[in-house]
Amino acid sequence: MTRFYELGHDESSPWKGWFEARHLWKMPGAHCPQCDAIWNTPAIAYPCVDLSNHPERHKLEKARLEEDFAEFERLRSVLRPFVPQEAPLEPGTMFGPLVGTIKGELGPLVLPRSGFHMLARRDILELLQSTSVRGLLGCPTRLRSSRSNGPEFLELQIEPHGLLHPQCLPPGKVAPCARCGRYDISLPESPILDAASLPRHLDLFRLANFPTLLIATERFKEGVERHAPHCLSFRELPPR
Repeated sequence: MTRFYELGHDESSPWKGWFEARHLWKMPGAHCPQCDAIWNTPAIAYPCVDLSNHPERHKLEKARLEEDFAEFERLRSVLRPFVPQEAPLEPGTMFGPLVGTIKGELGPLVLPRSGFHMLARRDILELLQSTSVRGLLGCPTRLRSSRSNGPEFLELQIEPHGLLHPQCLPPGKVAPCARCGRYDISLPESPILDAASLPRHLDLFRLANFPTLLIATERFKEGVERHAPHCLSFRELPPR
């Protein structure tokens, strides 16, 4: 039976560098007329999606709130063909490469303490891909390093798949808003994964109903511990 783990930053990491960056484009936040929530996601990004020639790109260059939800829905519909099939397009979804700076020395895999986007050194990503870790997609970045001749880092496109199990959620909080798709939940103290919803073709993904939660299989964990130790922490989560 496949084992699953929540990913985090490894506090024992010997690498003390960090990066400051943002994605080139970002869907606006939204005010849903049905659930009345004003929200955006800090987690979902499609860094391999290039919108540089898209006619709506100028509306996505600065963070903003779109009060007209019909306009938000229109924008979502015209962007739909550019993202993976059935991928969610929530308020705040980001696109395109990370643009910014690297300070100091980064480890071969980088997941910031308070971040939701993972960097991988190209050689480590290729090594993990060659050892049968499934579904790893590395996207180019525009990160400038303070170190001359620093290694190339790619951002992993980690898509939303799978759900928290209803048994670990409060009653009435299982389904998303029918209009905007927002899940009105907080992270349970003891998360349980909905086994039937988990992808069978990926070893790294984020949860659709809690996208700040990054999930990996045992295959990914073993690959990282072999080739990039002390970069990530792993907490096992039970599926049911």
